[in-house]
Amino acid sequence: MRNLSLGYSPCPNDTFIFYALAHKKIRGDVEFSEILRDVETLNNMALRREPDVTKASFHAFGFLREDYCLLRAGSALGRGCGPLVVAKTQIRESELAQKRIAIPGKMTTAYLLLKLFDPEITDVIEMPFDQIMNAVSLGMVDAGLIIHEGRFTYPGYNLVNIIDLGEWWERETGLPVPLGGILARRELGASVIREIDRMIRESIEYAFQNHTLTRQYIKHNAQELDDEVIDRHIKLYVNDYTLDIGDGITAIEEMLKTAEELDLIPHSDKPVLTG
Repeated sequence: MRNLSLGYSPCPNDTFIFYALAHKKIRGDVEFSEILRDVETLNNMALRREPDVTKASFHAFGFLREDYCLLRAGSALGRGCGPLVVAKTQIRESELAQKRIAIPGKMTTAYLLLKLFDPEITDVIEMPFDQIMNAVSLGMVDAGLIIHEGRFTYPGYNLVNIIDLGEWWERETGLPVPLGGILARRELGASVIREIDRMIRESIEYAFQNHTLTRQYIKHNAQELDDEVIDRHIKLYVNDYTLDIGDGITAIEEMLKTAEELDLIPHSDKPVLTG
């Protein structure tokens, strides 16, 4: 039995997806040693080529395509689920380039979307995603780029939405917004990669069929423990694209192509999906 390292975040959508794998509910030819870290930490681990299989932002994937391929199962991609820029008071979108903005990491897809929206934005400060809203509320920065459950909880910090970057992307391209996916090292080989993909898909199907069993594991790892917020989070980020990327691959390829053209990521001729 081959043992592979598997990185994913403690956010509800990921712990929902990987509950069955983490609890040995899915049989297969490989076993996994789980690494739970925030997505930017996972991005940087992947840049060091450490995990065999990992959740990563699609922005980071732009730097990883030579060594990693995307799996068909496990992606976070959809409509109405993109990152937001929030502030204490209204700011014109055209003024953001003159503001200091807290971001959840330079390898996050949220930051890539911010740069695609306005390449002139350069005054950014990186901080853990769960500290950004508080930093904005305290006036430590002018605005914050928020992801995950922050989409639902920012009004509690008396913040206002300046721009929904997911809505902007959808309006500009007509495509769903790609946020992150599950990557596997290409050197594992096509047959192993297919087996990993199958096991992750079955883990997702198990979670859909056993919602109540996953709840304790999700709440043990979540930043936000409110059941309603957890349910909204999972409903938003786990969908048909998560079971199989399908035609969502077009959105991912468009994002990578646009980022290449703006020299935000290196060029790669490697296929996105093929192991």
